[in-house]
Amino acid sequence: MLAKKEVVRKPIAASKTLKKIMANHFYELDEAAKTGSKKIAWCTSVGPAELLRGMGFLVYFPENHGAMLGASRMATELIPYANAIGYSPDICSYLTSDIGSYLARKTPLQKVYNIKSVPKPDVLVFNTNQCRDVQDWFSWYGREFNVPVIGIHTHRDIGEIKDYQIKDIAQQIKDLIPALEEVSGQKFDMDRFKEAVELSRQCSVLWRKCLETAAAIPSPWTFFDHTIHMGPAVVARGTKDAVDYYELLLAELNERVASGVAAVEGEKYRLYWEGMPIWGKLRALSELFASLRTCIVASTYCNSWIFDQLDPEEPFESMARAYTELFIVRDEAYKEQYIENCYKFFRFHGIIFHDAKTCPNNSNNRYGMPERLTKRLGIPTLTINGDLNDLRCYSEEQTKTNIEAFIEQLEEE
Repeated sequence: MLAKKEVVRKPIAASKTLKKIMANHFYELDEAAKTGSKKIAWCTSVGPAELLRGMGFLVYFPENHGAMLGASRMATELIPYANAIGYSPDICSYLTSDIGSYLARKTPLQKVYNIKSVPKPDVLVFNTNQCRDVQDWFSWYGREFNVPVIGIHTHRDIGEIKDYQIKDIAQQIKDLIPALEEVSGQKFDMDRFKEAVELSRQCSVLWRKCLETAAAIPSPWTFFDHTIHMGPAVVARGTKDAVDYYELLLAELNERVASGVAAVEGEKYRLYWEGMPIWGKLRALSELFASLRTCIVASTYCNSWIFDQLDPEEPFESMARAYTELFIVRDEAYKEQYIENCYKFFRFHGIIFHDAKTCPNNSNNRYGMPERLTKRLGIPTLTINGDLNDLRCYSEEQTKTNIEAFIEQLEEE
């Protein structure tokens, strides 16, 4: 029988700065929406944010709002509003909870920042490297606000990336410029664009270094910390604020490593998280794993905002490569090799696969990958069923029982 430990939380000091960055992000957008002082572009989370910043737009990321809806546990209440206008409960629960939030006029921004609604867009820009849902999601708002919807259509199920694919995506990024110039009223400025690309590159390099500190034994932080501290890599990449933040965070994490500070006291087992977070259960899961002396040291998800391929000397081509080399668009062979590389670097004892009901593109357990990796790496895997936002798809008791049994399995090996 497992002996559980009382959870002792070790707060990260940089969190205070993180909260200020996130607050300023939303306050700036709210002010611009009220006064019309700056144009606002909505962008998918791994969309061409550097181009938008380089053209003077403030950038808003609906997926970030979707995660807030999940973490605040508002999503389950709001999804039916989108279902009522024809959106299936089986599609992306970011999409359905976000549209439901708009229809119900309820947002976590009200409670956290006293902001009544998300900012009205002047243009919506998507990249289908994540899934087709983002295009449908943005198209709904395009009709609602009567504003342009433009985007990039990415190749999928890619093994080795070919030159023609990079050239295609680079040209699609360039093709966005005339429409963006018309909305912004400003001509494209190559120098300003290159500056945004360079700042994004710096942000990505630092974010990678932060994540890699978890290779230390014991790890200075966990996957659950990563999901919170990745905020600036999503909403502020292409800005100096994001670079400054990750310099601050990296220094603190390196200090923890040097001092042997453990995120999970008495760390005994190390795991990898494959798939989306279960936003509404981050704290509960964090405390459960900590009580079992288990640290989730790495994940596919939080690596999704590493774009260190970016190069201001080749801004279009390097953006195309960065946004096409993503794990989510690659084939099974690439994904398995990627996880094997993570296994060698982070030295974990097992893998948790999250089968997210409404996110098939980020659920990699459905075609035999867990079984193949168990055979390939000689470590056990566990699949837990749930969803990123819709907690109706999640059984807390069943998940808890399965995780405890999984850790017992590790104890016996």
